[in-house]
Amino acid sequence: MRIEAVGLAVVIALGAGGAQAASLLDGRDITAGKELYTQNCASCHGANLEGQPDWREAGPDGVLPAPPHDETGHTWHHETALLFDYVKQGGADALAARGVADFPSGMPGFGGTLDDAQILDILGFIRSTWPERMQAVQAARDAQ
Repeated sequence: MRIEAVGLAVVIALGAGGAQAASLLDGRDITAGKELYTQNCASCHGANLEGQPDWREAGPDGVLPAPPHDETGHTWHHETALLFDYVKQGGADALAARGVADFPSGMPGFGGTLDDAQILDILGFIRSTWPERMQAVQAARDAQ
């Protein structure tokens, strides 16, 4: 299933869980996702998804540097719904919506810049770079 709807329709699909959520990244436009990643994400997360140096150590302001999105990072540990919300709403707001308050995230929201399909294409591109085992682990999180 390819999700092309924007706004509430994708949010409802993301919240549905199970196989529907697992399929949100299947069939995405990986080429478009890579280009969108380069334009919107690479300046912080690296051209090769490598993240910023010392990404596990908070800076003086308490904010963690941008993590890698390759297999060395933790992106593949998270379900698509969280990743989607993180990109769309920004880190602090996405976590606050899940009950994690006062997290000093440096991740801005891109909901005003990218539509829902573009965010999913970026996430699909990122997922496509992981080894199969990691893709399977992430997909299983969506199915929970």
